[in-house]
Amino acid sequence: MRTLGNFFKRLLCWLLVLLLAALAAVGGVLGLQGWRLYRTTQQDLPAAQLYETISARPSFTTCDAIPQTYIDAVIAVEDSRFERHHGVDPLAIVRALWTDLKTKSLAEGGSTLTQQLAKNVYFTQEKHFARKAAELFAAVDIEKHYGKQQIFEMYVNTIYFGSGYYGIAEAAQGYFGKTPAELTSAECVLLAGLPNAPSAYSPNSSPALALKRSQVVLDRMVSAKKLTKIQAMELQDEITALPVLAPD
Repeated sequence: MRTLGNFFKRLLCWLLVLLLAALAAVGGVLGLQGWRLYRTTQQDLPAAQLYETISARPSFTTCDAIPQTYIDAVIAVEDSRFERHHGVDPLAIVRALWTDLKTKSLAEGGSTLTQQLAKNVYFTQEKHFARKAAELFAAVDIEKHYGKQQIFEMYVNTIYFGSGYYGIAEAAQGYFGKTPAELTSAECVLLAGLPNAPSAYSPNSSPALALKRSQVVLDRMVSAKKLTKIQAMELQDEITALPVLAPD
């Protein structure tokens, strides 16, 4: 019996080694595919030219023309470790990978703001592992060339807010008839929640979901100590009263 038990232990060990080797091989192939895809994007628009290209747009908005509440809200809900990572957040990736394995999907991306910027500028929204690898290479490259403020500016000027609005300037004008600088704190929180799923959360088509998403943003801001619980409750009341969320 002892001999049989040792045999199964050795067999289990070998199976584990083979599994790890297979995972490493697959990871290497996907990494190589991702690297090649990333290099292709850099031929068309090198990371070093990214800010110059995006900031040339007529609607480009700098951070000094964006309310601090909006900046705090975006970082809290999208990338709480934005100031501490270098384009890729290993902790977020591990959490997302665990969720993806449990759900057998790529629903959780673990993407930093820098990765989202890279995806918006260089890649399609199609989810596959090679593209994800390319996104990581691009994000690290972007962080080598720019400071956090420039990265944030590029991000908020390229993301989609739903209803055909790209960038914070179009979204502020489209939803509220204002410039970004004129946005109230309630409006900032509402807008900060939209890019996660712009078609689903658009106030024009799904006001109830947009309102629900704003509560998630407020909860994250409280966790990040950007708001007190009382301030969050007051803001939620203001968001609920926004005309854009009023039923037709």
